[in-house]
Amino acid sequence: MWLVVLVVILALIFDFTNGWNDSANAIATVVGTRTLSPLQALMLSAVLNLAGAFFSTAVAKAIGNDIVDPNGITLLVIVATLLAAILWNTAMTLMGLPISASHALIGALVGAAIAYSGWDVLRVKGIITILIALLVSPLLGGVLGYAIMKLIRGVFAETSPSKVKKWFRPLQIVSASFMSFSHGTSDAQKAMGIITLALFTSGHLSKMEVPTWVMVAAGLAMAIGTAAGGWRVIQTMGARLSRLETPHGFSAETAAALILTTVAKIGVPVSSTHTITGSIIGVGAAERIRSVRWGIAGKILYAWVLTLPGTAVMGFILYEILRVLEP
Repeated sequence: MWLVVLVVILALIFDFTNGWNDSANAIATVVGTRTLSPLQALMLSAVLNLAGAFFSTAVAKAIGNDIVDPNGITLLVIVATLLAAILWNTAMTLMGLPISASHALIGALVGAAIAYSGWDVLRVKGIITILIALLVSPLLGGVLGYAIMKLIRGVFAETSPSKVKKWFRPLQIVSASFMSFSHGTSDAQKAMGIITLALFTSGHLSKMEVPTWVMVAAGLAMAIGTAAGGWRVIQTMGARLSRLETPHGFSAETAAALILTTVAKIGVPVSSTHTITGSIIGVGAAERIRSVRWGIAGKILYAWVLTLPGTAVMGFILYEILRVLEP
């Protein structure tokens, strides 16, 4: 029972670090354009992240079922998974790098599960599906962000930039709210999936259904993490990656939120970080290719590429350390 409690606590800490790093996903553009103050944006995002957690549980079931065989792991495997993901999320947030909490969790779970029972425990088809979605989502975000920005430029071609900026201020609050809600629909479910997996593995659940209390707890942890705010990441996403005005912020947030809510309902876990970053780059490129700061984009890409193998190795090592505690 103490292991179940430990998993729940660690899962909620992971959810907190997820919200802490990913607060930039929901509010970086609305802060970067100075449409809302950082505090206003964080409070709005925290509330809507909590609301989004109740939208669907399809992603939670995918995390619990489609990566490893639930019958082939133990609670200590899940403990090692969460420790690795928390350490990675915290380190990247302190460095100011937006990373995928989805990648961190999936990589750590794969590494820890292999350490316990070998490669056969992996569900290869599910992992491939998830990886394809994680790779495609930033591309879709970029294309959709580019298209929306070009459409706005075409419609308002004869309007002065100051008027366009003024008209889009309230619209960007709507799009930032949509992005915050969609972030809750996607990312809060990852902790839900891990807790449900732990309850199933320990025999406290007979099937992989997410209990209501798990939804509430994960949503609150995500909301509190968002309210804490990863300020370095927000600065990177909202100011350093590309110069943003209100139409750009509206375009990027709308594009990313549409993708995230769609895939959350389908039940495919994707990275909100990758999606909004792709959208911001697409919006910047719609203006001028040189408006995107490609040096910053390159650093973000390095963090993305390293997350899966880095957390897999960490998960493997941490389980080997914890193995002595196996009953």
